[in-house]
Amino acid sequence: IQWKFGTPDIAVRSLELYSTATLEATLTPPAAPSPAYRTRMDALAATAMTAYREVTRASRFVPYFRAATPGIELGSLQIGSRPARRKSGDGLSGLRAIPWIFAWTQTRLLLPAWLGIESAVQQAIDDGGLAELRDMAANWPFFQSTLSLLELALAKADERIAARYDALLTPTELAEVGQGLRARLQQMRSVLLEVLDQDELLEADPTLQRSLQLRRAYLDPINLVQAELLRRQRSADDAQLQDALLATVNGIAAGLKNTG
Repeated sequence: IQWKFGTPDIAVRSLELYSTATLEATLTPPAAPSPAYRTRMDALAATAMTAYREVTRASRFVPYFRAATPGIELGSLQIGSRPARRKSGDGLSGLRAIPWIFAWTQTRLLLPAWLGIESAVQQAIDDGGLAELRDMAANWPFFQSTLSLLELALAKADERIAARYDALLTPTELAEVGQGLRARLQQMRSVLLEVLDQDELLEADPTLQRSLQLRRAYLDPINLVQAELLRRQRSADDAQLQDALLATVNGIAAGLKNTG
């Protein structure tokens, strides 16, 4: 709300964009997607879901999540209107959606935004579906919007930062999990660029690309400080460390313009 309606001028601009988009969609609605598009989308969704569950239900995944992200700490920082966890369940099923996404956003892996999609898109390309995927991206607004949101998430992600959290926080026996996730992130970036037929992310939006580059200069140091604070906080519970950690959480959320 702050970024879209924080000042009168920005609020007017945001309302203009929303109103124009609504009128355009109402007066000149896009053609309905073809049955072939829907079939392809169903296949993508099924493959992505299978890959997502395969990763998140592995025995070492939850221990890795607890070690490599501030997921546990977020529950004690009194962020948000509800507890981070539901009353029942110690695994992922007991974790609310917003803290789950927020924790991965803080480490810059943004895992829930893309996990599984890399496998689905790669499978479609391997099956000879690249041309159809590009056609869907050009002619189906829903698919185009989905790829646009995915592209933005990948532009904010940074496996180097995520690797630093692993180096400071993750036990040796869980290191392989993080390495695998970062490899999947690189694959996701590669297959998306192939579908979009681009050389780099946000190639079609240089203004946003530049904005993220500028923010990264401030974000990266905050991430590095947060990783170190987490390491210290876990070895010595300290109120000052907790206050500093909360400041980094707010700083990263503001810089990425993402919470959960």
